[in-house]
Amino acid sequence: MTVTVLAGNPNTGKSSLFNTLTGSYEYVGNWAGVTVEKKVGTLKAGKGSLIDLPGLYSLNPLSHDEEVASRFLMSEPFDSILNVVDASQLERNLNLTVQLLEYGKPLLLALNMMDVAKQNGLVIDTQRLSELLGVQVVPVVARSGKGSDQVLEAITDHAPGTALEPYSIWYGDTLEKAVAELIGQMPQGTASPRWMAVQFFEGNSVVRTSLESKMDSAWLQRLYQTAEEAVRSEFGVRTLSQYMRKQRAEHIQGLLAHCVRHTKEGHLTFSERIDRIVTDKYLGIPIFLLFMYLTFKLTFEWIGSPLSDLLDAFINGPLRDGTTWLLDSIGAQDFIKALIFDGIFAGVGGVLVFVPQIFILFLIISFIEDSGYMARIASVMDRLMELVGLNGKTFIPMIIGFGCNVPGIMAARTIEQPKERLLTIILTPLMSCSARLSVYSLFVGIFFKSNQALVVLSLYVLGVVLALVLAKLFSSTILKQQESMFVVELPPYRIPQWKTLSRSTWEKGKGFVRKAGTFIFGGSVLIWLLSYMGPHGWNVPMDQSFLAKIGGLIGQVLTPLGFGTWQAGAALITGFLAKEVVVSTMNIIYAAPDTAALQGLLAGHFTPLQAYSFMAFILLYVPCLATVGVIRKETMSARWTWFSVLYALVVAYVISYAIVLIGRALGYH
Repeated sequence: MTVTVLAGNPNTGKSSLFNTLTGSYEYVGNWAGVTVEKKVGTLKAGKGSLIDLPGLYSLNPLSHDEEVASRFLMSEPFDSILNVVDASQLERNLNLTVQLLEYGKPLLLALNMMDVAKQNGLVIDTQRLSELLGVQVVPVVARSGKGSDQVLEAITDHAPGTALEPYSIWYGDTLEKAVAELIGQMPQGTASPRWMAVQFFEGNSVVRTSLESKMDSAWLQRLYQTAEEAVRSEFGVRTLSQYMRKQRAEHIQGLLAHCVRHTKEGHLTFSERIDRIVTDKYLGIPIFLLFMYLTFKLTFEWIGSPLSDLLDAFINGPLRDGTTWLLDSIGAQDFIKALIFDGIFAGVGGVLVFVPQIFILFLIISFIEDSGYMARIASVMDRLMELVGLNGKTFIPMIIGFGCNVPGIMAARTIEQPKERLLTIILTPLMSCSARLSVYSLFVGIFFKSNQALVVLSLYVLGVVLALVLAKLFSSTILKQQESMFVVELPPYRIPQWKTLSRSTWEKGKGFVRKAGTFIFGGSVLIWLLSYMGPHGWNVPMDQSFLAKIGGLIGQVLTPLGFGTWQAGAALITGFLAKEVVVSTMNIIYAAPDTAALQGLLAGHFTPLQAYSFMAFILLYVPCLATVGVIRKETMSARWTWFSVLYALVVAYVISYAIVLIGRALGYH
């Protein structure tokens, strides 16, 4: 079975084409860095597999995802390369194409976004481009699937076109002499010797490490220094890498002069006109906050709340009545009935009622990604992030964290600077994920009915502001770092396709539903058992149960925060499994038959000030179990994982305490 590698710059439609060619779905978003690891799918024709590499601008790695691609090319077997190129940004995209051609494997060029190129006044002679590169070029529109059949046919029925001679750029006599000398000393069997040599002189750290493991590192260093000094004196450049990029850029410009024609000059595109407003240094952040406010209006008031009420009525009406009839008809014991109704229905059902709101939030996040606005948010936030020692690209993982902290932390792999990446990983859990949304929905529906969207927005802003303050603190102390440069793709705005939006929303939201059948189900049963048992036996009063004893210990510590009850303490402990379990625990503790009843009971145990303090604590205290696991995986450090847990707990306590003190000083109780 043949293996084809799918490679291309970020935001070229690579993941969309992967889904079309394999019939499978992978996470797709219209912003840089969406694919951070290789993904494997089987081609529809069943004649081979397709490996989707991370989006990359160059084979000389600057970020973790580019390093993944370089390591793959050097160590994994494959037969051909499918290179996806953005036709509207052809000059920049061909930089990677040329490097892939230098690698020497058969290559097929998928020229995507031909519709956008046409709108921008670019006329591309694909036949001439094919002749110049010596490969087959297939125009495609990946989002709609146009041209994908031709790509599939070219991959499965024919070997992708290759140049008659290995493709190479002439880098000048001085450097070519050094390249030839290095190739001559390489061990027998080295894959793509010229590519390895070119990448070595360009400064590819992965290639250098590989060569040093097989050759004399001191000799390699002398060869590199000699070549760099010669090029520097001859051409007046600072580094070999700079010289080689310049040579490659001139080669690409020469290619384009023969196959690209511009029919529009000085014309502002639709995206550029919108960007003048949404990326304005004064209007950008207010527009983003307004967008988020409207998001929460839709989620909590206009659409989400009525749908949640309907689902709640179904779960605690027909579904509960049907289950009662079934259990009565089979003569189920009272213990089983209590477990199902007081444990599973109260726990799992109490969380499932918030599914509509969570799916609406995910739908809007998917819209932000696929429309192209996500990259603009990063661009707008760059000015603010610079003040705290980060750059705008670090805000992208944080935005993803609004959906779920786990993929947000994983998206930090696209950040080039190691300390900046680590800082982003440990701060992303402060972003309010969808799991916390169920807690907010519960409390704002009781205490803040007329300002639900505004209160929830304030919690999201609180998480972001604290992340920025702590970023400044950490980057000035424990994580001092070098200056970094911010580069992010600003893709053209597009109207997202409903099919793509729905699939993306489901992929994000199904994790929440899956947790309802795993973590929340198991947690609900365990919580009910702890509330059912006590030191004096089974079926004890709730306040004499094991759960009350455990929660009481935590509650004493929480008293200064305004919610020092055993019920709140127990709910916070279980929230470490998954933040949704907080609601499950409260449903079981208060023995509420439905959400309305639970809200009525909570109204007698919390005041608005205490409720806001509790929500702020839920926002900030320890990350959930899955998030802690991914922090450990990404940092490969138990020390930083423990730091992430402990600093969050301290921050949560301090902020909640401050909220209570300020609220009381202002006359709230």
